[in-house]
Amino acid sequence: MVHPTHSELPKFVLSTLNHLYEIERKLALHGDPASIQRNVERIKETFADANVFYEDPMGQPFSETRIDLEASISGEGTDELVVTEVIKPIVRIGDKDYSRVVQKGIVVVKSKAQGEFQ
Repeated sequence: MVHPTHSELPKFVLSTLNHLYEIERKLALHGDPASIQRNVERIKETFADANVFYEDPMGQPFSETRIDLEASISGEGTDELVVTEVIKPIVRIGDKDYSRVVQKGIVVVKSKAQGEFQ
């Protein structure tokens, strides 16, 4: 299968993936009384069949050398930064072993030393 390039991904695809991520996060936080997660997984599988997927960087370590994230630092410390909030996920083209970023994740990071992740 030919992998699409960044310019081949229409804006509506990125927008749909961003909204899908938000739906998935809300389901995780508030529960899924209507079994909506099954529908979310089917939509994600449809995108995965086209080698397009998103990555949730929540809780991942952050350093200034990461090229897949744009971050705002929250709090005082800058040691051992960890992603504490995801505004937009990382959108990738390819597969789990080899992919390239078509949308950087937009995140808020905080020092692990501030106690939130200990």
